[in-house]
Amino acid sequence: MSEGLSWYIAIITIANILGMAWLIWWSGKGSAESYAPGAEMGHTWDGDLREFNNPLPRWWLWLFYLTIGFAFIYLALFPGLGKFAGVLGWSQEGSHSEEVAEAQSLYGPIFDKYVKQDLAVVAQDPQALKMGQRIFVTYCGLCHGSDARGAAGFPNLSDGDWLYGGSPDAIKVSVLQGRNGMMPAFASALGEPGLDAMTEYVLKLAGREHDAAKAKAAEPQWALCAGCHMPNAQGNQALGAPNLTDNVWLYGASKAAIRKSIAEGRNGVMPAHRDFLGEPKSHLVSAYVYSLAKGAK
Repeated sequence: MSEGLSWYIAIITIANILGMAWLIWWSGKGSAESYAPGAEMGHTWDGDLREFNNPLPRWWLWLFYLTIGFAFIYLALFPGLGKFAGVLGWSQEGSHSEEVAEAQSLYGPIFDKYVKQDLAVVAQDPQALKMGQRIFVTYCGLCHGSDARGAAGFPNLSDGDWLYGGSPDAIKVSVLQGRNGMMPAFASALGEPGLDAMTEYVLKLAGREHDAAKAKAAEPQWALCAGCHMPNAQGNQALGAPNLTDNVWLYGASKAAIRKSIAEGRNGVMPAHRDFLGEPKSHLVSAYVYSLAKGAK
């Protein structure tokens, strides 16, 4: 924040508070000097509806003055006047750091106990799984759903089907380091007839109803896809290329969705959580996800 903006905020804030104090004083003073309590104010509506001077009780008026005094005390102690940090030096960052440090001292030993254990062992601990589930729902549920069943573009983590591998170590790598999936667009390489034919071929690979003639025509062009999805179309977990023979779909199972993936490509990003969650929490949430995979199997 610049020095000029800081002064602008401070002046406007103080001027508004003083203005409210003056307005309260002025409005009360005028009524008290001109009219006695209960006297008519000289305003009449609808022939017989008259206004009388009924001022607020003095204690009520003093409450307004007390709030104005509180505002000045607050602004002196806490930040609120531009760059002025307040006498106490309080800040949101500092308060958050204190809370994090307090939570770490309280819960850190619990997390550290599990991070030293093998993931497969942690995945069999009911208490650890409850902790991992709470972490998952809080930080992962927005994309993968609170039940881990995913959504279009976000993998289902409860079905045992994995893009990058379902071993404990592979899952933890995904959580800690994130993943970047990239399916290139093939619209220009295949052309409109080729897109239709390749869509039918992919449907055939998945054991779905398809146009046999078009699927047959696409076989020579499968080489464009085999580099990632492998010649047998069962995918490559080193690249995150999905298995196209299991009828499990990340972006939708309809013919239109499959054609769109081939034509326009897909870009999926799983953010890294190492800096955000840290190793201990990532360990617990990885164990929880692995337990879902074991259940699916």
